[in-house]
Amino acid sequence: MNAFLKGAALALAVLFSTAAFAEMKVNINEADAETLSSQLTGVGQSRAMAIIEHRETHGAFQTVDELTAVSGIGDSTLDANRDRLAVD
Repeated sequence: MNAFLKGAALALAVLFSTAAFAEMKVNINEADAETLSSQLTGVGQSRAMAIIEHRETHGAFQTVDELTAVSGIGDSTLDANRDRLAVD
């Protein structure tokens, strides 16, 4: 395979893998701390643990908007992640 075809194949592979990644939803009622912190913008390990603690204490989130009840999660963090969040 010549260099052009190898480059084109690599570009397509990256494009499709990025598109698939962008469509993945993070279920905030099931995700572990590692998933929450690695997949969500502005959510590190301590905020991920706070999300888990909140759902264990208060039960499952009914809507993604309820995420702002977690200490350290505000409207800007919610808005930055809204398209990637799911509750079911």
